[in-house]
Amino acid sequence: MTVLITGGAGYIGSHMVWELLDSGESVVVIDRLSTGFEWAVPAEAKLIVGDIADQHLVRDTIERNYVDAVIHFAGSVVVPDSVRDPLAYYENNTSKSRTLIEAVVKSNVKNFIFSSTAAVYGDGGLEPVTEETVLLPQSPYGVSKLMTEWMLRDTAAAHDFRYTALRYFNVAGADPKGRSGQSTRGATHLIKVACETALGKRPYMEIYGHDFPTPDGTCVRDYIHVSDLVAAHRLALDRLRTGASSIVANCGYGRGYSVRDVIESVERVHGRSIDARLTDRRAGDAASVVANSARARKDLGWEPRFDNLDVIVETALAWEKGLASRNSGR
Repeated sequence: MTVLITGGAGYIGSHMVWELLDSGESVVVIDRLSTGFEWAVPAEAKLIVGDIADQHLVRDTIERNYVDAVIHFAGSVVVPDSVRDPLAYYENNTSKSRTLIEAVVKSNVKNFIFSSTAAVYGDGGLEPVTEETVLLPQSPYGVSKLMTEWMLRDTAAAHDFRYTALRYFNVAGADPKGRSGQSTRGATHLIKVACETALGKRPYMEIYGHDFPTPDGTCVRDYIHVSDLVAAHRLALDRLRTGASSIVANCGYGRGYSVRDVIESVERVHGRSIDARLTDRRAGDAASVVANSARARKDLGWEPRFDNLDVIVETALAWEKGLASRNSGR
């Protein structure tokens, strides 16, 4: 059987492709390449350039490739952009997900894994949040993902269909083997921005807000290495294939780091200081969100291997250096 990965040419999706190939799975990718890259998809996987809103394309892909599971990454992920253009996020993240889910159900595929987000919690505070924490998303991005979770819940109640929704905390780092990493130009991920600044790709970086109710006044997040995250997806896939029930699970390490902590880690790993300037808060940013990941550890058997901020930064910085060499032609 084959796994269909939507958004498999993007940052997390491409890592997922490698994870499954390493596990001996057959993989097909649908990606419209709006932010992803054709070169990011391994040659061993089949890439179909197209939109998940095209039901004919999705159903034809499922039928031709004997797909038995879908892992859905495709979507927009920048919180401030969702505040500026909410309808675009409801279109790309919610409406297209609904169309995809319908195509999957009509094709009798019973296993579905969804890329959700900690943004569904809003401002979770300094204590780790469980999956039962009140859901109060503070941005259209968070709302768009939560609505998709609700659609999956209702679809599973009405059809022979099971899902796992994994709520990501802040994903960072790169494949330790150097095969994939965060490559999007103009990316807003903090660790990537800090690494770009350290390597001189940016003259300086900005710290958005320094008056949050956190120990040092900057936002606190739970940073998870991308390789640990995709490993959780593989375990979720194994679980669903046994006929297990649908679940929602957090993916994070259970400890928070502030923006200043991250900058200090990049400086420590890189060996020199970077220019980080204070500026105003961004719309939609929560003060602190940290995961309680007990459910993922118990139900999926998930055991993270890269739970160390400096290790995350080391892999991100190594990937960024490789991108610099690639782009300079060396």
